[in-house]
Amino acid sequence: MFEKLQESIEQSLKTLKGQGKITDINVAATAKEVRRALVDADVSYKVAKEFTDKVKDEAMGKGILTAVSPSQMFVKIMNDSLTELMGGVQQDIVIDGSPAVILIAGLQGSGKTTFTHKLGYYLKNKKKMKPLMVAADVYRPAAMEQLRVLGEHIGVPVFVEMDNKNPLDIAQKAIAYAKEHKLNPVIVDTAGRLAVDEAMMTEITNLKTILNPSETLFVVDSMTGQDAVNTAKAFHDALQFDGVVLTKMDGDTRGGAALSIKYIVDKPIKFVSQGEKEDALDLFYPDRMANRILGMGDIVSLVEKAQEVYDEKKARELSKKIAKSKFDFNDFLDQLNQIKKMGNMKDLLKMIPGMSNAMKNVEVDETAFVKIEAIIQSMTPIERANPDMLDMRRKNRIAKGSGNTIQQVNNFIKQFDQMKKMMKMMQNQNPGRR
Repeated sequence: MFEKLQESIEQSLKTLKGQGKITDINVAATAKEVRRALVDADVSYKVAKEFTDKVKDEAMGKGILTAVSPSQMFVKIMNDSLTELMGGVQQDIVIDGSPAVILIAGLQGSGKTTFTHKLGYYLKNKKKMKPLMVAADVYRPAAMEQLRVLGEHIGVPVFVEMDNKNPLDIAQKAIAYAKEHKLNPVIVDTAGRLAVDEAMMTEITNLKTILNPSETLFVVDSMTGQDAVNTAKAFHDALQFDGVVLTKMDGDTRGGAALSIKYIVDKPIKFVSQGEKEDALDLFYPDRMANRILGMGDIVSLVEKAQEVYDEKKARELSKKIAKSKFDFNDFLDQLNQIKKMGNMKDLLKMIPGMSNAMKNVEVDETAFVKIEAIIQSMTPIERANPDMLDMRRKNRIAKGSGNTIQQVNNFIKQFDQMKKMMKMMQNQNPGRR
């Protein structure tokens, strides 16, 4: 996501690098290149022009600051302006009512049902709520069954009436069910169409009028680029939704929807979704997204992902084991699993400031984790707990059992020993952390 745009903007900023001061000529040239990069990213020309005109005017108003180069000044202005363009501040969903109703709308294929189940997971696990998901898409084959299966997988109840073809009746019965079983909020997954049509708009507006949701979210496929923005405007004109969800952000998207949609409909992007897993849903932070677009990383999101999998009790126990040189293969495997829970390794590395460019043409071998896991899992419980007992006979057996060569097993054990020594050294340098 945004890789091409990021690269184009970096090329644009080269106009200012090495310049001693900001001038009409070099700012105008840079702004023109940035505008071209935005249009190439499927941002509408109107949005791109107004944005770059604003950045150019602000840059010219800054004059010269000592100790700050023109390119640094322009990046700062770009960062602030991009943040404002995408909404300024993060906005969470509004949940108000007993029960509150969250209405999900969008075209067929935009990812509504997948998002509904991700939202159910988010509310249950991160907000500690008891949501009810409602299968009110009565037109798409197997839509109801899909949501039922997804709900069962994440442990969130789903209200389904397979033979009922009246979405309003289903939703009203679901609200009554939620009240009876003390479930809140109620997430209503509605039907989509292949294109905006009058019947669809009438149905969704009637649902909103009668259900009076505390939040109506429009789900849009970010891979459709400028078409996503046009669809959002058509929906908002009829529905007056409260926020936007961008799905399929892990696909080959140029970023135009994320940059344009807030400007066009004046509603915040509240969530971004990527992948199929239930936890692949993130709150949308305009400032963090601006940092990523400009290649400045996103260390805050990286820390938050680490905190989500961080177990304080296990960390204390691990610290004691390291201090006593008792760190073993079971501990290593546990740490590996925590890292895997954080997500794709290449995406995580890009969140570190300065790493985005370094990772541009680097392929991170995610299968390396699989090989290491296979080696450890081919050990006996006694061997995992006692790394020093691995002699050549045992290593040969582990190599055969894991599908690796003896050299690969030896390399892993050597790396494990080096890491163990380094952890011990760091522990001794920071005795207060034990």
